[in-house]
Amino acid sequence: MRQFYFLKASILFIALIYGDLFLSQTNYEALIVKKVSAIEHKVINWRHDFHQNPELGNREFRTAEIIAKHLQSLGMEVQTKVGLTGVVGILKGDKPGPVIALRADMDALPIKEKNDLPYKSTVISTYNGKETGVMHACGHDGHVAILMGVAEILSGMKKDLRGTVKFIFQPAEEGTPIGEEGGAKLMVKEGVLNNPKVDVIFGLHLGAGIEVGKITYRPAATMAGTGDFKITVIGKASHGASPWTSIDPIVVSSQIVNSLQTIVSRNVNIKENAAVVTVGAINGGNRFNIIPEKVEMVGTIRTFSDEDENLVFNRVRTIAEKTAEAAGATAIVELPYSMHYPVTFNNILLTNSMVPSLVKSVGLENVILVTPETGAEDFSYFAQEVPGLYFFIGGCAKGNDVNLAAPHHTAEFIIDDSSLKTGMTVFCNLVFDYLELHKKK
Repeated sequence: MRQFYFLKASILFIALIYGDLFLSQTNYEALIVKKVSAIEHKVINWRHDFHQNPELGNREFRTAEIIAKHLQSLGMEVQTKVGLTGVVGILKGDKPGPVIALRADMDALPIKEKNDLPYKSTVISTYNGKETGVMHACGHDGHVAILMGVAEILSGMKKDLRGTVKFIFQPAEEGTPIGEEGGAKLMVKEGVLNNPKVDVIFGLHLGAGIEVGKITYRPAATMAGTGDFKITVIGKASHGASPWTSIDPIVVSSQIVNSLQTIVSRNVNIKENAAVVTVGAINGGNRFNIIPEKVEMVGTIRTFSDEDENLVFNRVRTIAEKTAEAAGATAIVELPYSMHYPVTFNNILLTNSMVPSLVKSVGLENVILVTPETGAEDFSYFAQEVPGLYFFIGGCAKGNDVNLAAPHHTAEFIIDDSSLKTGMTVFCNLVFDYLELHKKK
């Protein structure tokens, strides 16, 4: 409890110290509020359209085309097919200054929607060779609509911009189909943070479990680093009636799953960091009286430091391989298997200096300092290259119980449209306030 009050006091202190810097910005603040209100209905319509027409990672063709046409209509320099389907818009202010990047992710998930909405998704596609429904079950439709709105607002304030804003619409945040490259990592590889070189980057995420009008944030490690794994246990097949003639990969796999649970409870220093080791699927065998030759399992690892990641990765390999060896079987460990995101790390100085922008946008009582999230984000690749700030915007309608909100990545996931207004306001304030801070320096 003492730490909580200290953190709230720290926010207030920062707001007071930097508050005078932003007094000259009040005219911008009022204009931003006016422009956000004027465009809100259009942004909601964009979001509904994207929600009804979701596209999987590296397949965001329609989404990218709509974004590119909008940015071009605003007179921006527009780059397409960055990181396969990504779109980048460059808005140069009338006055020289730093380059700020704003990022939104575009992809949907292979989930069949259950919500009864006028703009419900009924899209069917193919993911890794299997037919699936497609749904924006993580709010990316809102992220795209917010950034399109911000692009329109800031384009109309170009004469007041002391620098350049780079709008990054990123594909495949949720990962790519097996065997493909994509996401933030590929965009960085292709030079999205150069020409012009980005000085800082801001990103937001709508949160179904946060009330509309609130913002949560954290300096330093804010979201976990993650890597998925695949373990293939190869034994010896036999008739189920004579197990002594087999090397049963199902029994070995069960022992491996149980032993993996000891990594967090016995190997990770939980006083310093949390960690997660989850086995999400096991597949082996096809008949009640046949012991199969092999079993496959896949899962995910979450950590908050490179040191812990190395520790957990090594323990997963050792436990799987040695447990199998002790039973006369073989375990093949692929780690990372299909994806790997570093820890999402908010630059501490940048984060603390921009707290007044968050406070300005929603009020001091609605800016909440939180513990790290075990979810992962490939925004981390951008933040490895330049100072970054990533935060969450409330998406749960006022009056609803946030504890009952459907989780992200589920068929019942839903975001309230009023959250889009908050997102636009915060992004615009961050841009003008950062430019003002840079001018003061």
